[in-house]
Amino acid sequence: MNIISIIIPCYFNELNLPVTHERLLEVEKLLPVGAKFHFVFIDDGSKDNTYDTLLKIKETDPAKTTVVKLSGNFGSYNAILAGMKFAIGECSVVIAADLQDPPELIIKMYEYWLKGIKLVLANRNTRDDKLFERLFSNYYHKLIKRFAINSMPKGGFDFCLFDKQLREEVVSLDEKNTNTLFLLVWMKYDFVNIPYHRVKREIGKSRWTLRKKIKLLIDSFVSFSYFPIRLISTVGILLSIVTLLYGLVLIYLKLTGRIHVQGWASILIVFLFVSSFQMIAIGILGEYLWRNLDASRNRPAYFIDKIHI
Repeated sequence: MNIISIIIPCYFNELNLPVTHERLLEVEKLLPVGAKFHFVFIDDGSKDNTYDTLLKIKETDPAKTTVVKLSGNFGSYNAILAGMKFAIGECSVVIAADLQDPPELIIKMYEYWLKGIKLVLANRNTRDDKLFERLFSNYYHKLIKRFAINSMPKGGFDFCLFDKQLREEVVSLDEKNTNTLFLLVWMKYDFVNIPYHRVKREIGKSRWTLRKKIKLLIDSFVSFSYFPIRLISTVGILLSIVTLLYGLVLIYLKLTGRIHVQGWASILIVFLFVSSFQMIAIGILGEYLWRNLDASRNRPAYFIDKIHI
């Protein structure tokens, strides 16, 4: 018997969950003989009735449902990490609770796993999201692919299936301030990519705010790329060369009597430009240093309030 652990992070999803659970049960009926689902729901500090809804779901089938309630909102990727720790399957699937990702793809993912593929990604080829959300997501994943993880599939992914071995390795890393799912690609195992169309959310309202998106962008770069630091060094060298050439030109013009150096305005512009670069550089370095400090303190990425196994 192969158990597939379905890891579902939940945040203000009381309306989605009954529909999502029912649809997953329909998908389970289509699995090959000898396979079944095990559900791991993680309530990431929801302030609605998500937790009560999850308890009702567990009552319908307690043997195959685990509910984890975190003490507060620690972010979806930390919630996924918590779910990984309670997964028991030979392979696991991470899927959102809002049904924007088609659960039916799990059948095809599982077929690849049976063939020995340890990581199967479902990437968003097209999507029905709002214009700003599409633009942010597209450029975010393009930047990650260009400067951090070259093997990242076009359009990115949040919906994936992975082997127990990969799950245990991610759990052992226990990283904070990162994209937990990107670690699966970063480990460089061969994977299969399945494009799909991401539909518009029909139930409830997304809590994926701009602030959270910006934090994810920063976390992803700091976790997987040294490009920002390399960029600082490169720009610093170029500024030094430009400054040297500018100084030599001024000296030459002064010695030849072509100009009388007064130019406080031009000097001030150069000074402000260099100072702005320095402040940006300090900010980037500070992001790296802060995450090193956070890792050295070894604080948990989340705290668990209640567990129902």
